[in-house]
Amino acid sequence: MVALMALAGLICGRFIGALADSYDEDPPHYDQGRARLLARSPRTSVWRAAAPAGGAVELVTAAVAALVAWRLGLPYVPFAVIGTALAVIDWRTCLLPDAITLPAYPIMVVALAPTGELPRALAGGAALTAVYAVLWFVKPDAMGLGDVKLAGLIGLAAGALGWQAWIVAAFCGQALGALYGVALLLTRRGTRHTQFPFGPFMLLGASTTLCLGW
Repeated sequence: MVALMALAGLICGRFIGALADSYDEDPPHYDQGRARLLARSPRTSVWRAAAPAGGAVELVTAAVAALVAWRLGLPYVPFAVIGTALAVIDWRTCLLPDAITLPAYPIMVVALAPTGELPRALAGGAALTAVYAVLWFVKPDAMGLGDVKLAGLIGLAAGALGWQAWIVAAFCGQALGALYGVALLLTRRGTRHTQFPFGPFMLLGASTTLCLGW
């Protein structure tokens, strides 16, 4: 099963790379919060140079899909693949497309149904969406609504594993983003006002938490 999921991830990685390229060339500015971030911050000088190449995207997707299948089982593989796609696109464009995020909700609900933990997953999704909605309301220039929508997906996946996993996943995303911001300051690649995509750190924190079984 793990090998099969790795192969599926490799195939999906090809589509993810092409999809990321299409958004990179012509990013849709449907998220006004994100549009303001792009207008205020020269993203190319801070993170775009570090965007993964197409081959790397395929390998990363395969590895993440295999790891999640091994550690958590098939119900969580859709989250791994969708999360990789969103992380790559957000890293390259500072945008989290609704065309991917919103359909991921019913996909995740169907995938998590066999776990028997769907009620708690739905509660976790709603709770983390609410937390990020408050953060966005307090400081809308610091993040886009795409981050709020992504938080719901992370809450779904983490909530199905338990509230401890939910708490750690939510904290790890914030901690990793903060550490990256500090690293930019220390290396003088950015200032306190430099904007960078937060979605990849949210997803990395969640995936690490889930795979470690917290």
